[in-house]
Amino acid sequence: MTAQPAPAPDQYVLTLSCPDKQGIVHAVSSYLFMTGCNIEDSQQFGDHDTGLFFMRVHFSADEPVTVEKLRASFAAVGDSFHMDWQIHRPEEKMRIILMVSKFGHCLNDLLFRARTGALPVEIAAVVSNHTDFAELVSSYDIPFHHIPVTKENKAEAEAQVLRLVRDENVELVVLARYMQVLSDDLCKELSGRIINIHHSFLPSFKGAKPYHQAHARGVKLIGATAHYVTADLDEGPIIEQEVERVGHEVTPQQLVAIGRDVECQALARAVKWHSEHRVLLNGRRTVVFT
Repeated sequence: MTAQPAPAPDQYVLTLSCPDKQGIVHAVSSYLFMTGCNIEDSQQFGDHDTGLFFMRVHFSADEPVTVEKLRASFAAVGDSFHMDWQIHRPEEKMRIILMVSKFGHCLNDLLFRARTGALPVEIAAVVSNHTDFAELVSSYDIPFHHIPVTKENKAEAEAQVLRLVRDENVELVVLARYMQVLSDDLCKELSGRIINIHHSFLPSFKGAKPYHQAHARGVKLIGATAHYVTADLDEGPIIEQEVERVGHEVTPQQLVAIGRDVECQALARAVKWHSEHRVLLNGRRTVVFT
């Protein structure tokens, strides 16, 4: 009789940030050893500018244990170092909402990546202030919510979004070219849980047709920036950036096409890293363990 292989041990991810001091790594590794866990991968970074320490540990447990028990037992370690910490199971896909207006390239890219398993997320819903992509979203069997936005109903529209976030147990909202400025209240409510994508020409090329403005100035690099959303428009902590070199022969239309590809790449990586708990906030910056 052939022996059955042993079941794979349960996997977990611990992330933390705290004031930097001696003994943090020792305390974490000792805790994992004492609880019968094994470190699979560990990354850490001490920021001399802010005096903060950041760490991400992927570990496994040979004996069955719930994430709730791990969180309860780690609390003492976290409190002793004044940590901001979380423990997650990596196989549990993060539930997200995508928001879009009339440019669908990032939406289409994220839908496809999620369907094929390239993104470890579960798209709970798509929200749009237009109906252009209702059919596309429906083809993925994902709920589509049309929430029009005007000056008169902006507060109620954002309230609908927040209700959807709560009702669907959503951990992340992704602005996949959602062309509405969010209120300060919504930004604060979703702080650290909402990602946006924009072309890196900001603030040099603001307003309409930024790629046409860039063409007129003869730019040699175009790019995109994925960042967390804050009340300061397009100035939230940066997660990822992507660039593409272009020559003098490239037309404005070609710049737009290249720019869309760059935006898709930067946003997809930012969403992936966030959903894998690889991004930690560091004031106005981020620490990204890739």
